[in-house]
Amino acid sequence: MTDAALSTAAPAETDRFAADGYLVLRGLLPDAMRRRMLDVTRKHLADGVAPIEYEAETRYPGAPDSRDADGGGTARRLKAAHARDAVFTEWVNSEAVTSRLARMLGTPFVMPLAHHNCVMTKQPRFSSDTGWHQDVRYWSFRRPELVSVWAALGSERRENGCLRVIPGSHRVEYAATCFDADQFFRDDCPQNAETLARAVDVELDAGDVLFFHARLLHAATRNRTTEPKYSAVFTFRPDDNPPLRQTRSAELPELIFGTAS
Repeated sequence: MTDAALSTAAPAETDRFAADGYLVLRGLLPDAMRRRMLDVTRKHLADGVAPIEYEAETRYPGAPDSRDADGGGTARRLKAAHARDAVFTEWVNSEAVTSRLARMLGTPFVMPLAHHNCVMTKQPRFSSDTGWHQDVRYWSFRRPELVSVWAALGSERRENGCLRVIPGSHRVEYAATCFDADQFFRDDCPQNAETLARAVDVELDAGDVLFFHARLLHAATRNRTTEPKYSAVFTFRPDDNPPLRQTRSAELPELIFGTAS
């Protein structure tokens, strides 16, 4: 996109994000960069390059019961993606990403390495269902104001576990009774029925990018196809929204991004 076209699109993008809590931009991830990410992802999965989170560790529906069970070695995500290869650094520093985040978060803005900073995978057979939740449920920052950038490294459809979202849910203060003990939005609660009826499947093609607010309710089913699904995900916050001390959110360093051009 040219500078002139980007400038023209900016207000509409920002307005859509503010209203819906998410924004899909088609083909934002250059294909050559996407292919490099895929190559790194497949190699690190094949070689078991740590750190890796395994499906069995989640205990979510569909996941193996333990690391020793059938499918117990199925990866859920490659953690610490930023440190795995320079291609991920190139992506988060690209004008396509930083210009949007500058408008959403202001400048400077910061990338915490403690949350997301990963390649999410959904493997055939042993992937799991993730219930409705807000990412801020286990994050500890001064304010629940963060934005995640989700880049589809391949096709994402309902059948292979694409994200589902509730538009506008980031602007709603839900009662504590709407959530279970693990902070999942309850699908057995009558007061949640109207909200859940507004769910939208965020289907993406390879190279499409989803920006979404940390308070946006979202979920995903398991992968019911025969091919793996991969997505590179990073999270960002405003500079004046630091992590709370002595919490998991403050355990790792953060990267500061300056004023976008």
